[in-house]
Amino acid sequence: MNSDFEHRYDDIIDLPRPEPQRHPRMPQADRAAQFAPFAALTGFKELIEDTAGQHLAAQPEMYGDEDEFAAC
Repeated sequence: MNSDFEHRYDDIIDLPRPEPQRHPRMPQADRAAQFAPFAALTGFKELIEDTAGQHLAAQPEMYGDEDEFAAC
C-alpha cells in the first residue's frame, strides 16, 4: 500500500547536502561545544554533596544505614 505520502521526498532524498555560500562550516568540535550543557551553577553539585554529608554526619539515624545507599 504505497501512497504519495510515503514518497513525498523521493525527489530530494539522494541530493548532496548544500554547502554554505557565505561562510565555512563550523568544525564539529566547535559545534559540539556550542550545544554542551551550560553550567550556570558551577560548584552547585559539590555544595549539595557537602551539605548532604554534613546532614548525614549530624543525624545518621534519620538517613538509615550507609550500606543501603552504597547499594543504590
